[in-house]
Amino acid sequence: MDASSILAISTIIIFKDKPIRRTFHRRPVQKKEPEHKINERIRALEVRLIGEAGEQFGVIPTQEALAMAQEQSLDLVEVSPKSVPPVCRIMDYGKFQYQQSKQERIHKVKQKKSEIKGIRIGARTDEHDLNFKKDQAEKFLTKGNKVKVEIILRGREKAYQDLARQNLQNFIKNITAPYKIEQEIKRFPGGFNVIITPEIIAK
Repeated sequence: MDASSILAISTIIIFKDKPIRRTFHRRPVQKKEPEHKINERIRALEVRLIGEAGEQFGVIPTQEALAMAQEQSLDLVEVSPKSVPPVCRIMDYGKFQYQQSKQERIHKVKQKKSEIKGIRIGARTDEHDLNFKKDQAEKFLTKGNKVKVEIILRGREKAYQDLARQNLQNFIKNITAPYKIEQEIKRFPGGFNVIITPEIIAK
């Protein structure tokens, strides 16, 4: 075998061993559409205009409403697109978005803090323990938590269900922290339970 044949074979082997590059296609990033149409994005010919301070300007041409917003260095925001004509308001849209996001954060924090705490009593729980558990329930309520109170029945105690229900009613009646009943007393395999939730007292 001559030198040219050896060179040709080695070239083929190198070519076969050459790594194949794969081309990855990235998905295009989809930009989130703004929640409200603002300024030039508003397509309606006429709008019902509300001023920044709540003034009612009635139905006017969109271009006129836009000019009024620009004169005040503010934005024209479509707040009710389904109305005919759509309702628009003159406002600082950046400030409006900030306030909305702030309210959403506060709402999420409040939702996270609201938990269901459990209190268990028995048919033979003595007065000292009942007072301790009542204080616990009041502490949970004042912190904004819901409270699930259960009375557990064991063995022969299950024959006195009416008494157990009455004991549970008496327990929640003795709670002094403001509350309201979210879920009435109901039976479950181990006894009875009730869910109470903090009641906000208007000042």
